[in-house]
Formats: sequence, C-alpha cells, structure tokens
Amino acid sequence: MTTDQVEVQEPDHEKVNRGPLDGKRVAVVMTDGVEQVEYTGPRTFLEQQGAQVILISPKGVGAAVQGMNHDDKGDMFPVEMNIQDAHPNDFDALLLPGGEQNPLALRKSPESIAFIKEFYAADKPIAAICHAPWVLIDAGIAESKNLTSWPDIQDDMKQAGAEWIDQEVVIDEKLITSRKPDDIPAFNEALMKALMVSADLSNMGASS
Repeated sequence: MTTDQVEVQEPDHEKVNRGPLDGKRVAVVMTDGVEQVEYTGPRTFLEQQGAQVILISPKGVGAAVQGMNHDDKGDMFPVEMNIQDAHPNDFDALLLPGGEQNPLALRKSPESIAFIKEFYAADKPIAAICHAPWVLIDAGIAESKNLTSWPDIQDDMKQAGAEWIDQEVVIDEKLITSRKPDDIPAFNEALMKALMVSADLSNMGASS
C-alpha cells in the first residue's frame, strides 16, 4: 500500500514543480539580422518559466535565421513555423526581438505585419525590444501609445504618433517595449507578468 501511495504522489509532485507559465505558448516573429541576445535571452527565460516558445518567420520551416551580435554574425536559428501558417489564437503572447535588419525585413513582409495586427486586435501581450518597435508603426499600433525603443529610432516613433519614453521598459496596456539588450531582465519580467495576468483573467472568465 505504501508503494502504491508513493507512485500516485510522484506525478502530482512533478506538476507542482512546473513553471508559472506552464501551458503558455509564445510566438517569436523574426528573420535574418535579429540581435541574437534579444531572442535567446527572452526565449531561455520564458522556457525556464514553463512556456513553449515558437520561432516564426517569413522564411520556411527547415530554413535558418541569421543571428547577429551587433555587427558580427552570430548563430543560426531554425525556423519552427512559417508566418503564413501562424494564427494569433494559437498563442498567448508575441515576442518581437530587435536588430536593425530584422525589423526592416519584417516591414516588407505583408504576412508578418498582418499577423502582428491580428495579434494586437486579439488583445494579447506584444513585447518588442530595440529596433523591433519599428514594425508597430507598420501594423498601425504605435499611434497614441507610450513606447520606448532603440534611441536612434525615437524620431520615427514620435512621427508615428507615439509618446516616446526613455526607460528600460514601458508598458501601455498589452504593449511592452524596451530599448536595448541591457533592458532584457526588466523586459522579461514585464512579459511574464503580462502572461500571468492573462492567465488569471482567463481563469476568472472560465469560472463565471
């Protein structure tokens, strides 16, 4: 009897040890020229908290995205889903890493911009860092929002109607923005809190 009791308790113990984001799915939309640490840092953090993270790109599955360490080429990252096959209702949050060339390329991808627009319309968290807030302009999201970004593109953000703020993380409803790699810890924490709030709200809705 005691052996049976131990066997029953072990799976329950494993469930207790899962992270606070267990069951959450986070989409990462990016392509060549992404600032590597702005992808790997948040992805590692989110996965440690129990979330599932999916790399989505205009490039096809089986292709790889070129990461950058500032001006130097970094690692290659395998594409896990093509943007044409991605649907916002399959994910709980959207992560947009920076790097200058990556968002410039995404701005030329109608499918990527449409996905970001749909995600915003679904009222789910969107977290963009460094140069990534550029794509928020094309998605029609930046106007009248409190945002930050890499300082060099602040004029573009202001011209799009955003209120640009120079701080490590700026939160405007479901929109989370940060300036640079040094801000990643605060960026990560803000995204995790947004995901946990979303979970609490969905749980409340389910019980009512």
